[in-house]
Amino acid sequence: METPDPASAKPKVRGPISQLLKPVRGRLIIAAMLAAVGAMLTLLPLAVIAHIARLALSDADMAQTQVWWAVTVGLASLCAGLLLIAASELLAHLADNRLTHHLRVAIAQRLSRVPLGWFTSRASGEVKQAMQDDINTLHSLTAHFYTTLGRAGGAILIALIYLFALDWRLAIVSLLPLGGFFLFFARAMKASEANMQAFAAGMGRIDNAVVEFVNGIAVVKSFSGSARAPRSYRDAVDAFAEAFVGFTRPLVAPMANANALIAPVTVLGMVLVFGTVFVGLGWMEPLDVLPFALVAPGLCGPLLLLHYITHDLNHATGAARRVQTLLDTPVLEQPNPSEQASPNGNEIRFERVSYAYDAERRVLADVNLTLKPGTTTAIVGYSGAGKSTLARLLLRFFDPTEGRITLGGVDIRHIESSSLYRHIGFVLQEVRLIHASVRDNIALGRPSATRQEIEEAARTANIHERILALPRGYDAVIGEDAQLSGGEQQRLSIARAVLLDPPVLVLDEATAAADAESEVAIQEALSRFAEGRTLLVIAHRLDTVMHADQIIVLDNGTVHEQGSHQQLLACKGLYARLWAQGGYTDSEQQAVPSC
Repeated sequence: METPDPASAKPKVRGPISQLLKPVRGRLIIAAMLAAVGAMLTLLPLAVIAHIARLALSDADMAQTQVWWAVTVGLASLCAGLLLIAASELLAHLADNRLTHHLRVAIAQRLSRVPLGWFTSRASGEVKQAMQDDINTLHSLTAHFYTTLGRAGGAILIALIYLFALDWRLAIVSLLPLGGFFLFFARAMKASEANMQAFAAGMGRIDNAVVEFVNGIAVVKSFSGSARAPRSYRDAVDAFAEAFVGFTRPLVAPMANANALIAPVTVLGMVLVFGTVFVGLGWMEPLDVLPFALVAPGLCGPLLLLHYITHDLNHATGAARRVQTLLDTPVLEQPNPSEQASPNGNEIRFERVSYAYDAERRVLADVNLTLKPGTTTAIVGYSGAGKSTLARLLLRFFDPTEGRITLGGVDIRHIESSSLYRHIGFVLQEVRLIHASVRDNIALGRPSATRQEIEEAARTANIHERILALPRGYDAVIGEDAQLSGGEQQRLSIARAVLLDPPVLVLDEATAAADAESEVAIQEALSRFAEGRTLLVIAHRLDTVMHADQIIVLDNGTVHEQGSHQQLLACKGLYARLWAQGGYTDSEQQAVPSC
């Protein structure tokens, strides 16, 4: 007989919930066990009541003493059960707090290391749903599901043991409605299962539409004259309404029948009818029916709880899957200690660099260029030509699909991240300021910078005087008493880059949001700052880079032309046409032969 190769056996893959709950699984199991024992103890008073009823019909002299003992035991068990349930809830909530903190920190750390291209293919609402809504959904799972399962399971188990110990025949009869409940419940779940995916997708689409609607509300109100929601939002709401109807319609009839069967009055009716029959047949005494009348209807509540938490479990499974997907997002590879190298100089080379977001979206193809130290290189071209992608590849926001980029002769993939960003500073179109003081925002990359160094960087970026005009100057907090325009925010980000004093500086439309009055001053300051440094500028207006040492003209992701301003004008190619159109690179693209 052939022995299977252990190496070829597929490893057992855990479900998304099992993977996420691993850090707190032990605590949740203990919480469920405490809840189960607590629920068993809280049901003991029902048996005490039945026992007291028996004593009431027995010898009076013996009954009084035993009644007091029974009452004492019942109250003690009730108090002990409530304490255990409270302890289980506390333990579960502490575990939930730990898990929530762990997941949010882990996701934030993961997303801080993913390629920027990952974000471009996803809506912000999708990320927000996983980081906020789905983790909130998991709260019900960790803080309530296991304790509820323990309470319901403990109550059902002790009740069944008690009833079968009294009379197995009436115990079986008492459970018949409960069996019918599970049959209808299973039918309902099977009917709605096919629509669960559409229901979850509809929720995600609404999240995305809400983000888009809020971001574009100013435009909507300006052009439509009202606050009516854009069509995409209305379509998302309508689609979700249809998905919700499709999800709930198959549930209505089966769940109505199931709830009718599990109603306490239904179970009590079964107990009384068959109890009367059994008494008439002489199988049991009338008083023996009392425990069934007290305990059997009490099984309905725990079973309904199981139904509700099973429904929540379905939502939690989808939420856990989305959270786990974020945690499994591929990240940029970091070099091993043995592979790390330090750049020798600041020369930058793009060697046969290509990049594609996916198989259908190729952005750059076979780009070769060199950025000499101390020179300024400008990247121009029509919108969508790949200018910003080229800059972000140098910043290693993502890695080339093919080829490599070197800094000082070293592949930037072999340079540790903190070392790379000490060599390369950047100012991008999208300004990102943190909720902190102006001083802290400028010193984000150099927290140890002195006040004088911070202010000097602000002067270089032509933002010092504006900061002094704020209510608390450099101590003013962004978003509170520091309300800055787009151009002012951009100048603040430039000051941040100036303070880092990197040998290489990347400027992607750095002055796009600056007003005309400050743009010239910023350009002059950046020119002075660029002396002795390698400067890469992504330009929208050609007149801002006409003095660059070399100008790279991109067209459809390839280097179409390369040279100085005068050389490219003399070439009478694409650059000359852009210049003739007014120097703007967003004009309608027309076919122009390569120089």
